[in-house]
Amino acid sequence: MNGIKNVFADRWGIVGVGIMIGIIAPLLQKWGNPGNMGVCVACFERDIAGALGLHRADVVQYIRPEIIGFVLGSLAAAYLFREYRPRLGSAPIVRFVLGVFAMIGALVFLGCPWRAALRLAGGDGNAILGLLGLIFGIWIGTLLLKGGYNLGRTRPTHHTAGWMLPLFMAGLLLLMLVFPQLTGEAKSGVLFYSMKGPGSMHAPLAVSLVAGLLIGFLAQRSRFCTMGAIRDFLLFRQMHLLSGFIALVVTAFVVNFILGQFKPGFEGQPVAHTMHIWNFAGMTLSGLAFCLAGGCPGRQLFLAGEGDGDAAVFVMGMIVGAGIAHNFGLASSPTGVGPYGIPAVFIGFAVCLFIGLTMRKSMT
Repeated sequence: MNGIKNVFADRWGIVGVGIMIGIIAPLLQKWGNPGNMGVCVACFERDIAGALGLHRADVVQYIRPEIIGFVLGSLAAAYLFREYRPRLGSAPIVRFVLGVFAMIGALVFLGCPWRAALRLAGGDGNAILGLLGLIFGIWIGTLLLKGGYNLGRTRPTHHTAGWMLPLFMAGLLLLMLVFPQLTGEAKSGVLFYSMKGPGSMHAPLAVSLVAGLLIGFLAQRSRFCTMGAIRDFLLFRQMHLLSGFIALVVTAFVVNFILGQFKPGFEGQPVAHTMHIWNFAGMTLSGLAFCLAGGCPGRQLFLAGEGDGDAAVFVMGMIVGAGIAHNFGLASSPTGVGPYGIPAVFIGFAVCLFIGLTMRKSMT
């Protein structure tokens, strides 16, 4: 097992994980997931929020098994390699708020960093603005980190606390099995199901779950993180994590091209809009929130799987943030930014900058 651990910890190991995700994501799209959305943590958590009734946008309601797999796969890897460490830090309400605004920014853009990469690999030129915004937001976050921003150290805690998010995800899977989607029905028991739109498009449950488990397992071993890749390059000029991110984009491009899913352009891209300023600004907000929280949305799921309660709080903030975004008209659609999405981005910037400028380590 130490040999496997060392393999995934080195440069070629994380490149291998990036290649694997770059293969799996386009295949999930081929098998039923929405266009350029083989994997999108923000979009999939939004669909989960809809399935639970936290919002009533009927086109984005479905329990996404990939998210469940991310957490449970990471949990399995952490236990197998004796890295399950239940822990908690400080400022849980701040982490929750960062999760809310990270989701709001992502839904203004229509995607998380993973989907921004996959949109680019599928030919969506609008993703260029999103990725530039992500880099800019993380750059702002690195300036705050250099200025002393810190949410405090984590501390060991009870195993029960570390199990909360994995148990929540296991509960979602159980709900899917107890209340499966019925033909022609938008609601089955306690769950809502989309009958049209992105929420109605999904790969078979077993396929999605296995894909999520595999990604969760290997990403936990390699510490794969899109935000961390950009942050480490900006701060230290380190290419370790970034090499995995680049491998994901290149591999997804090749697989999309082979599958006939590469369609270059700006107009008519699936689940995307062409309001370039707000594609940039939405992901700038998300990038800043991810940097202040210490990880991209995928990494937060993997951390939660290995017992990090802080990451679990951030994940729950993103799920609640999806409900807020759709209930209050903040989320975008293919026609453009929602009616209140633009002021929400400004508010998000103000809140994140307030957090970053005021939560600093004491210099005394």
